[in-house]
Amino acid sequence: MDRKVRVRFAPSPTGPLHIGGVRTALYNYLFARQNGGDMILRIEDTDSQRFVPGAEDYINEALAWLGIGIDEGVREGGKYGPYKQSERRDIYRAHVKQLLDAGRAYIAFDTPAELEAARASHANFQYDASTRMNMRNSLTMSPAEVERLIAEGTPYVVRFLIEPGREVEVNDLIRGKVTINSSILDDKVLYKSADDLPTYHLANIVDDHLMEVSHVIRGEEWLPSAPLHVLLYEAFGWADTMPEFVHLPLLLKPDGKGKLSKRDGDRLGFPVFPLEWHDPKSGEISSGYREKGYLPQAVVNFLALLGWNPGDDTEIMSMDELISKFSLAHCSKAGAKFAFEKGKWFNHEYLLMMPADQLLGLFKPVMEAHGVNPADFTDEYITTAIDMVKSRANFVNDLWDQSKFFFVAPTEYAEKDIRKRWKADTPHLMEELIGVLESLESWESAKAEPVVLGWITDHDYHMGNVMNAFRLAVVGECKGPHMFDITELLGKDETVARLHRAIGAIRLPEE
Repeated sequence: MDRKVRVRFAPSPTGPLHIGGVRTALYNYLFARQNGGDMILRIEDTDSQRFVPGAEDYINEALAWLGIGIDEGVREGGKYGPYKQSERRDIYRAHVKQLLDAGRAYIAFDTPAELEAARASHANFQYDASTRMNMRNSLTMSPAEVERLIAEGTPYVVRFLIEPGREVEVNDLIRGKVTINSSILDDKVLYKSADDLPTYHLANIVDDHLMEVSHVIRGEEWLPSAPLHVLLYEAFGWADTMPEFVHLPLLLKPDGKGKLSKRDGDRLGFPVFPLEWHDPKSGEISSGYREKGYLPQAVVNFLALLGWNPGDDTEIMSMDELISKFSLAHCSKAGAKFAFEKGKWFNHEYLLMMPADQLLGLFKPVMEAHGVNPADFTDEYITTAIDMVKSRANFVNDLWDQSKFFFVAPTEYAEKDIRKRWKADTPHLMEELIGVLESLESWESAKAEPVVLGWITDHDYHMGNVMNAFRLAVVGECKGPHMFDITELLGKDETVARLHRAIGAIRLPEE
């Protein structure tokens, strides 16, 4: 049956949003936008014990930074709300009652100690058709006793009644048909009286149905729960409106085996969260892609290609291009290695493509952080300087290390370059060079360069020694873009002043 595409991203506010969750949100967004559909952000806060203050705001801020637009949600509103599960208690209670009245669920009073004893006495114990009749539940107790316990406030849970021996089919748009025998499923808890909230399994199914979700696009780790969700849809009589399931491949460690974790990021020096996270309980600060200097477009492009490809060799794609090319048919079944170095490459490429005015806006705060007032220079000067060095930078912060000599004259000089490039006769050569520079009719790079190089050649001086000493005096070390492009931007007075300063300051190292 054809219906409007409606997808949902449903994180739990139990901490920072993992980069794997970001990719799930991104794929949902790309699929929705390509199909003219809606993107829902639903907050699944039914686990009251694990709720972390600030996590919900973090999720919203991270998605906004990345440009993942939300059509319906707690902030955006919508006709299917509330979009926070803790505000939908009445809805869930009604659906729990529906399952109980239909005999598809039952009430269980087993205490934690009783459950632990059952696990200790039965190898591989699970609460199912083979064990439920030996436990304290409404299937083994009289209705009067059940009513009495509830009236007395005895804590209980509601479990889903799963009949064994049935082959349950899950049709996944990436993995094809997945068949699981119901005998391996346990009677999952759907509701807990202690906090009057449903578990993930019930809340997800009810919300997806009522919010008319057409496609459930989520991580591979949720695949084992899919058969249970199929059975729940059937138990409610909603089989005809069941969404399509899509289980995305895992993000794997950059090295070794297993799922990507925060420990991998800490060990190898890359973030696993989109934004920096300050843990309100421990005080621990975890790094984020935004604070590390990554551009949101680069992060989106990088993540999109971890588990999906456009069907050709294209790598650099804007959000609009990703939307136009995205297809579930090109999603991989296998996990994707988190090649974090490739993320740096993407950032480098986006830095090179960034319009000059945007890059200027990002770089000025970096200048200020290093004690330099951008107002002391024209925008044209700053833009020209960073344009000369940006090919050497992966991040905006890198631009300072590459370009600082344009804004602050060196007062120290690289010792390794002094040892290699500053000889006993170098001060005399630099004095001669000052005379050549002061006599130039044009300070433009293309016109100054042949005059200086001609002077070196005519006097049979060593080209490398002279030019590297010139660079050392002006830059502070033997690195940087084309020398005469540097001097053209600095201007004659500043260039000559730096040469004079170096002649007086650089001393030959003691042997």
